[in-house]
Amino acid sequence: MMPTKTVDDRPLSGSLFIQIQKDILSGKVKPGEKLTEQTICKQYNVSRTPVREAFRQLESDGLIENVPNRGAFVIGLSRRDISDLFDLRKIFEVQAVQWAIERMDEKEVDKLKEKIEMMEFYTTKKNDVKQVLNLNSEFHNLIYKGTKDRMLYKTLSTYQTYLKHSAPPKTFSDDYLKTILNEHMAIFDAFETHNVAAGREAMEYHMEQSKLRRMSKYF
Repeated sequence: MMPTKTVDDRPLSGSLFIQIQKDILSGKVKPGEKLTEQTICKQYNVSRTPVREAFRQLESDGLIENVPNRGAFVIGLSRRDISDLFDLRKIFEVQAVQWAIERMDEKEVDKLKEKIEMMEFYTTKKNDVKQVLNLNSEFHNLIYKGTKDRMLYKTLSTYQTYLKHSAPPKTFSDDYLKTILNEHMAIFDAFETHNVAAGREAMEYHMEQSKLRRMSKYF
């Protein structure tokens, strides 16, 4: 059962959806568990209207199933779902890096450079995993925005959210930060040289390695 929480300052149904989504993806709410409007209303101190809207969004995203005459049940993500998400994300990330190299201007590339320099600092000087992971997400988000394609941005942002919150408890090898820094530096080098082929190759490698790192921690 989910712990009592409060929602943030976003529109109520959207905030509630995000809270429940995180609980499902992280495994705090288990597959097969029943969600009731009454329970959610009590836990979050909200009316039934935002709860129903959140349930509709969760069902649309495939995270819950409404069974006639029985109620809403959590589906969650299986190991295969996670694996498939990585494969799909790789396809879109490779396309994104191509479009971003072709479409980003000098100022946008400079922002990418800032992220890389900060990643290097927090890797080599601070060994700060949390900061590096945050910068990792920001680096990819800049690429998504740089594609100038709204649908691709939305798709990749969704994949990133799902994979981030469905991660098992994190354990890191001694060379983890340096490894992902090098992978991101290879991607950024393609932006500096405006080399689409190198960018696609570097991103494909990074996505394949990300999947290997993640899937080795499941089950």
